[in-house]
Amino acid sequence: MAGKRALVILSKGAEEMETVIPVDVMRRAGISVTVAGLMGKEPVQCSRNVVICPDASLEDASKQGPYDVVLLPGGMPGAQNLAESPVVKEVLKDQDGRKGLIAAICAGPTALLAHGIGYGSTVTTHPGMKEKMMAGDHYKYSEARVQKDGHYITSRGPGTSFEFALTIVEELMGAEVAAQVKAPLMLKD
Repeated sequence: MAGKRALVILSKGAEEMETVIPVDVMRRAGISVTVAGLMGKEPVQCSRNVVICPDASLEDASKQGPYDVVLLPGGMPGAQNLAESPVVKEVLKDQDGRKGLIAAICAGPTALLAHGIGYGSTVTTHPGMKEKMMAGDHYKYSEARVQKDGHYITSRGPGTSFEFALTIVEELMGAEVAAQVKAPLMLKD
């Protein structure tokens, strides 16, 4: 199961915890994670003024695919930037066409809606995004902290970031690896 690869798309205004926690947890599991800056490789200011340095630009990283998972953090205006990007649309359409795993958290799933990804699936979002996500009846909505439906994994917000990340790890690396990664994190069961 070695050699799994993840692409995390980072844009200005992304939610820090929803970016860093999944990156950290996936790397602990041995997944090769590329943090790709939507607007380039320059440092990105997140929603709470934490600055994250991408590994590569999305333009360059997208040429290095395919990836086993493409992950969209939430946060505003980060999720809106993802929703408005034609490059994000292209990456998601390619991933979806291959039935590759697509993961989005908090407001991140609104980018799926904007790009026509996963229609008919059951999803969850931050409660503040539920109405937007359900406009047009393209999805079924779940109040679950993490929702998996086919090759889509969605989650609710910063407080669900560890569960979200561990669900991705379990999907890509198996339950045993997810349990091994989870144990030293000292998470409350």
